[in-house]
Amino acid sequence: MRNERPIIALDFPAKEQALQFLGQFEESLFVKVGMELFYQEGPELVREINRLGHDIFLDLKLHDIPNTVESAMRGIAKLDVAMVNVHATGGIEMMRAAKRGLKSSDTQLIAVTQLTSTSEEQMQREQMISASLEESVVHYARLADEAGLDGVVCSVHESEAIGDACGEEFLRVTPGIRPAQASVDDQKRVATPAEASRQGSTHIVVGRAITKAANPKDSYQQILAEWSGQ
Repeated sequence: MRNERPIIALDFPAKEQALQFLGQFEESLFVKVGMELFYQEGPELVREINRLGHDIFLDLKLHDIPNTVESAMRGIAKLDVAMVNVHATGGIEMMRAAKRGLKSSDTQLIAVTQLTSTSEEQMQREQMISASLEESVVHYARLADEAGLDGVVCSVHESEAIGDACGEEFLRVTPGIRPAQASVDDQKRVATPAEASRQGSTHIVVGRAITKAANPKDSYQQILAEWSGQ
């Protein structure tokens, strides 16, 4: 289930910047539309990116009571996105409800385990979780698997353990990807594309290393080559 295209995070404040960025590429991309852009522009931007021929990971991290999440997912199912996510902390019943809401579509559903901006110390102090970070992430992955989801969002550092726990076909979508010399910005658990490949990630998400690069097309190709082992 490995996807050969890096997912580019379109972390732009408005439609104009996102479309200007996409206009630099001739090929079909796999892009992430997150809360910043979606809440500014709404579903019509998703439809427009679809019309341009790009695949979309709609990164909204839904987390609410099961009935509300199921209803929201019925609306998202109409957008024809490739992937969408919920928070695993919402529990098995919420995740199952999200899956039911998507039953009319081919959209893959994944769950956020722990954010890659969260350290183990933060998790234990702020969330009062006494387990290790890896144990917490793998636990959430098992719950997502039990709920029938397609995979999880995790860091590269937990990807191999999740594959062992949930099987190699279980998706491991890994943000926090940076080329070797790039700034880590606000991420704490980061890795290079080559490390992600070695650790068993099925998808990588790359944002500023491409979108803020002097030459985004060249940066994308370099990351693509490293991710695919060329």
